[in-house]
Amino acid sequence: MHSPAVSAGPAGASAAKERFLVLPIIILILAQMGTSGDNGALSLAASALTTDLGATTAEIQLANMVYPLVGGAFMIAGGLLGTILGWVRTFRTGALVCGIGEVVLAFAPSMAVFIWVGRVLVGLGASLLVPSVLGLVPLLYRGHNRMVAFGCIGAASGLSAVLPLILGVVMETAGMRPTFLLLAAYFVVVGALSLRLPRVAQSSEKLPFDGLGVALAAAGLFLVLVGLSSVSSWGLIEPFAGCPFTVFGISPALPSVALGLLVLAVLVRVEKNVERRDGIALLPSSFLGTPQVLAGLVANAVMFFFMGAQSILMAPYLQLVAGWSPIDVGTISIVTGLPTFALSLGIPKLMPHANPRHVIQTGYVTMAAALTVMALSVTSTGASAVLVYLGAFLAGVGAGTVASHASNVVAAALPERDASQSGGIQSTMRNVGQAVGVALLGAVLLFGITSMVRDGAASDTALSSQVRGDLVSMSVNLGSNEEFERQLQSIPMTDAERQELVRIDARARSESTRIAYAVGGVIVLLGLLTTPMITTFDKRPSSVSPADERATA
Repeated sequence: MHSPAVSAGPAGASAAKERFLVLPIIILILAQMGTSGDNGALSLAASALTTDLGATTAEIQLANMVYPLVGGAFMIAGGLLGTILGWVRTFRTGALVCGIGEVVLAFAPSMAVFIWVGRVLVGLGASLLVPSVLGLVPLLYRGHNRMVAFGCIGAASGLSAVLPLILGVVMETAGMRPTFLLLAAYFVVVGALSLRLPRVAQSSEKLPFDGLGVALAAAGLFLVLVGLSSVSSWGLIEPFAGCPFTVFGISPALPSVALGLLVLAVLVRVEKNVERRDGIALLPSSFLGTPQVLAGLVANAVMFFFMGAQSILMAPYLQLVAGWSPIDVGTISIVTGLPTFALSLGIPKLMPHANPRHVIQTGYVTMAAALTVMALSVTSTGASAVLVYLGAFLAGVGAGTVASHASNVVAAALPERDASQSGGIQSTMRNVGQAVGVALLGAVLLFGITSMVRDGAASDTALSSQVRGDLVSMSVNLGSNEEFERQLQSIPMTDAERQELVRIDARARSESTRIAYAVGGVIVLLGLLTTPMITTFDKRPSSVSPADERATA
C-alpha cells in the first residue's frame, strides 16, 4: 500500500504527516540499527573468521575497514541520488542490497569473497540506506521536532547494542553463517516496512547526476584509506617483505595517502564548477563554506572514529588475547548502548535549550576519558573486566552526548535542500571517521607489535643470532600466547628461547594496544579545536502542529 505524500515545505503539517509522525522515525531507527548491527556482528565474528576461514588479524582489520571504505567513498553519491531519485526509493534499494550482502557473508567460502564481495555489497547498500535516513529527517520534521528526530537517530546507535547480544547468542549456539543470515532477514523486513514511509514532495526539476564528482570522491577516499590501512603490512617508509611494490624505493602506503589527498583537493575545485553550471553538485559549496557545518561534520567523523577504535582495539583483544566469548563481548555493547540511547534522545528532549557547542565539547572529553580507561584495562595476559566495563560505559556516555547534536548542528546551518542532501556527506564523514579509526589505530597496533617484538628480540642476549635474524622478516599478529607459538613453529629454537619470545610478545601486544588507545584519545581531543565554530541553533519555525508535539512527547 502506498503512503500519502508529505510536503517538505515550510507550510503546516498535513493530515498524512500527523498520522505518520511516529511511524517514520521507528522505521528510520530500525534501518540505522541494522547498519550498526552489521558492524557489531563482524566484531563478534573475529574468532569464527579465524577458525572457519583462516583469517589473519590483518584480514580482520581489512574486513572491518572495507565497509566504511566503500560507504565513505559512495555515501556522498547516495545523498545526491536521494535528492535526484527520491529518498524513499533509495532507502528501499539500500535495504535490499544490504540484505544481499549479508547472504554473501553467510555463505562466503573464503576471506577474499567475504571481504571483496560480501562486505563491499553491504557497504554499497549502506551508502544508499544511511543517507536516506538522515535525508528524510529534515524533510519530515522541523524546529524542535527535527532536533528530537535527529536525537532518535543518534539513539539508534544505543538501541543497536541489543543486536550484538542477540547476534552473540546466535553465533555462540549456531555459528557465524546463521548470524549473517539473520541480519539478511532483518534488512528484508526493513525494506518491507519502507512501504509505510510517507512520500515526501520531490522537486519536478530534472537534476543531473555528478558522475565525475562521484569518481573523484571514490578514488580519493579509496587511496587515502587503503594507504593508511596498509602501513602495518607494507611498512611506513621502509617496505616490509610482503609489500606488493615500492614507490622510489619506499613503501607505497604514504604515497597512496598523499595521492588520495591530492585527488580530493581536485574534487573540491571541480565541484565548484559543477555547482555553478548545474545548480547541484556532489559536494555543495555550503558544506565547505559554512564553519558550523564543518564543525558538525567533524563531530560525526570523530564519533565514528571513536567507534572504529573500539571495534579494532577492544573486541579483537578481548576475544583473541583474553579469551572472551562473543556473548561476553556482546554484553559490553549493552553497557555502551544504554547510555548512548539515553543521552542521544534525552539531551534534545529534556534539555532543548542546551548549547550544542558545550554538549559536543563534553562528549569529546568523555570519549577521550573512555579511551584512557580502556588503555588501563589492558594487561599482558588479558584485560581487567572492571575497567573494560567502566570504559564501555564512558564510551556510551561520550558517543551519546555527541550524537545528540552532531547531525542537527549540520542541518541547522544549511538551506532546506542542502540540509536534506547533507545526509550523504554526514554519512560519508561517519564512515571515513570509522575507516580511519580502524585503519590508523589498527596500523599503530600491528606495526607496534611487530616492531616491539623485533626490537625486543634484537636486544635480548638470551636469543641466538639465528633466531634474531629469522624474526627480522616476520610480521606478528595480535593473538594469544598459543597463537604466537604457532607463528614461531617455522623457526628452529629451544624451549627457553620460545618462552622468552612469548614473554616479549605479551609485553609488545599490551604496550602497543595502550599506545593505540592513547593515539585515539589525542585525535578525539583535537576535535575540540573545531567547536568554537558552532554558534547557532535551528531557529526556523516548526512545521508541526501542537498535536504533533504531543505525539512526539
